[in-house]
Amino acid sequence: MKKPEKKSALHEFKGVSNTPHLNRDAIKQRRKKRSLPDPDELTGKLLSGDPVALSKAITLIESANPKHFDLGQKIIKKCLPHTGESVRIGITGVPGVGKSTFIESIGKLYTAQGHKVAVLAIDPSSSLSKGSILGDKTRMETLVRDKNAFIRPSPSGNNLGGVARKTRETILLCEAAGFDRIIVETVGVGQSETMAHSMVDFFLLLKLAGAGDELQGIKRGIIELADLIVINKAEEDNMNKARLAQKAFQTALHFYPPKPSGWTPKVLLASALNHKGVDQIANEIDTYLKLTRKNGFFEQNRLEQNRYWLFETVNQTLKNNFYNRPEIQKKLKKLLIQLEKKEITAFEAAKKLLS
Repeated sequence: MKKPEKKSALHEFKGVSNTPHLNRDAIKQRRKKRSLPDPDELTGKLLSGDPVALSKAITLIESANPKHFDLGQKIIKKCLPHTGESVRIGITGVPGVGKSTFIESIGKLYTAQGHKVAVLAIDPSSSLSKGSILGDKTRMETLVRDKNAFIRPSPSGNNLGGVARKTRETILLCEAAGFDRIIVETVGVGQSETMAHSMVDFFLLLKLAGAGDELQGIKRGIIELADLIVINKAEEDNMNKARLAQKAFQTALHFYPPKPSGWTPKVLLASALNHKGVDQIANEIDTYLKLTRKNGFFEQNRLEQNRYWLFETVNQTLKNNFYNRPEIQKKLKKLLIQLEKKEITAFEAAKKLLS
């Protein structure tokens, strides 16, 4: 009797013969088509209000890939004739002041009135906090499910100017997609308020009562940027402190020069959590818009903002191009070592680089 043949664990069975030939060129072509959408088709869908197309277009302008960026710029150019019809509202305040709750409350109020709301965020700290922006999105649970709302966090990064530029371009895309209320949220730290102020029509400052926030706000001078100050979290157990804070800010406003818009900022109380005072704030914003459109400041301000972003973009591009040059990077490393050894001054090192 013949013994069965022993097979090792490494035994190889006969495979399928005549495997189908893979057309690698066709696969590459399909991948290329998927990664680079047709700008005319994407713009058409965006202009019809398709949120998926809007998200794709924003992703293109945020991309570090030059091909994606160029394609994004083509889409923005096609969208430009359909922009400028929205109201851009900037909202800032220190972490914990209740920005997310307030934005959700006023956002729901606007959508109930028939408006389409886009919420954008400028958060230069996101690269450190790892999720502060996304946390805002998950906290706006009701608004994020509203079919007339669109929430988009800014890309994380240390370059605030770059983040702000992308946010401004995102505003244009959202306007082209039919959103007539654009809310730009900032983290309330550093220069983010100034950046947001340079791209909105109305700037709202959220403050807390009884947290030492009154003096902090006065010291930082953010009041000068604000068109409206809102003391948030003015609930029953905190009402006395809220009223004291309101008086403190009203007094502080008297020390600032009149605004070029002809508008006199107010200090209001609100409880975004309980939806109290939010409708009054929305009415105040409408009153501001009527005034500034009538006296011509609204259009003049937008023109000034366009000029500002022209020069800001030129400066940022020149700076990036300079530091990205290989010879500059090589020279910079040597100069930093010399600077550390105290062989050269910072001014002399800069002069050598620039020459």
